[in-house]
Parts: sequence; C-alpha cells; structure tokens
Amino acid sequence: MDFATLIGLVGAILLIASAVILGVSPSVFINPPSLLIVVGGTSLVVLAKFSFAQFFGAFKAAARAFKFKLPETQASIEELVEIANIARKEGVLGLEDREVSSPFLGQGIQMLVDGQDGKTIKELLNKERLMTLDHNRSGAKVFTAMADVAPAMGMIGTLIGLVQMLSNMEDPKSIGPAMAVALLTTLYGAMIATMIATPIADKLSLRMTEEARMQSLYIDALVAIQEGTNPRIIEQMLSSYLPPKEREKVAEAEGA
Repeated sequence: MDFATLIGLVGAILLIASAVILGVSPSVFINPPSLLIVVGGTSLVVLAKFSFAQFFGAFKAAARAFKFKLPETQASIEELVEIANIARKEGVLGLEDREVSSPFLGQGIQMLVDGQDGKTIKELLNKERLMTLDHNRSGAKVFTAMADVAPAMGMIGTLIGLVQMLSNMEDPKSIGPAMAVALLTTLYGAMIATMIATPIADKLSLRMTEEARMQSLYIDALVAIQEGTNPRIIEQMLSSYLPPKEREKVAEAEGA
C-alpha cells in the first residue's frame, strides 16, 4: 500500500468535508443534476477520446497508484549480483528453481535457462517493457483527460444554471439559491480534477518511470549474466542506477 497516495487523497477529501460541515448545512452542497452534468458528462467526453478497453483499463491501472510498490534499487542489485554468482558457479541451469522478487525478472531468468542468447533476451524483454509503459501511459492519459474535462463540464453546468436562473427573474427570492446550484457544478468539476484525476494521473506517470527504470536494470543485468560477465563488474555497472548519495555510500562501504 502506498500510504502517500492514500493519505494525500483521503486527507484532502476530509479537509474539504470538514470545511463544508463547519459552514452551512452539508445538504446545500448536494445537487443531483449538477453531479449528473459533471460526473456523467466528464465520463462520456473522456470515453469519446479513448477506446472502451483504454477507458475501463485506466480504472484498473489506477489501483497501482495505491497498491503498487517496486523493490528498492539497492536490494534488486544485491539480488542480481547473487544470481550472477550462482550462474557463474553452477551455470544458468542452477537458476531454474530460483525464486525472485519480480515476475519480469523471473521471465528473464527463464529465458536464460532456456538458452536464449543475449540479443534475443534484450529484444524480448524490451518489448515487454514497452508494453508495460504503454499500459501505464494509457491509464495516465485517461486521468489527465479527466482532469482537463471535469472543470470544463463544471463551467458548462454553471452556464446552464445561469441561463435557467436569468430566465426566471420574476421571483427575486429564487436568485440566490439558483446561483448557488449553478456554482456547484464548477465546484464539482474543480474537486474531481484537483483532488482525484490529477493526483492519480501524476502517480501513474511516476510509476511508469520507476518501473521502466527497474526493468532496464533487470535487462542490463540479465544480458551481462548471459555473456558471462564477472559479478563484480555487473555490480559496478548496475550501481549507475542508484541515486548519487546511495552510490557514494556503496562506494564507501566497498572501500572499507
């Protein structure tokens, strides 16, 4: 569970809810026609931009913003160096029953065991990496589109409400409540865009970058293992994936 995403989204919703409860009656902020325009209208407009598979797949991908966590880079490097040592001492067949932390890495190890050459392993795993990138990118695009469309639908709902209000100016007492209802659609659109769609889109983009980087690390290591590179050289090569501060710590530990 990614608690940063959970705390951020739930905390923002609770903050707005507290402001509503401490003000006027919460029922003032509930208007079914406004919700229909913003939620229904946003969903349909975004659906028009994508296919059914992309649209509904984005909600499945959104779960990655809450539950997806990659292994630490340093831990992955240590795991790969251990795998390289086993392959060097026992041959790649010694990796056949090896349990690993990533399905992507497991797929690559199976290719090693099957006797695939380095070029084939790199090509096949790069294709898999690109497919994962495309899947994550598609989900992020859907939520980015939602963040763009929701405020616009809120403004459309507000304009509809204003037209209806201005067409009934005979009753001055109805102007205030009608204006409040008209503004609710703008509020709904801004809340969906700012508190839900944009954070999820940004987190999916972050996940996409992190996962692509980790998969590149696995590919580099697997190709080096297949080519029989010394595990010590593999460790030095993979250390380039570490942040500068962690790289310095590793270098200091090795020097000690």
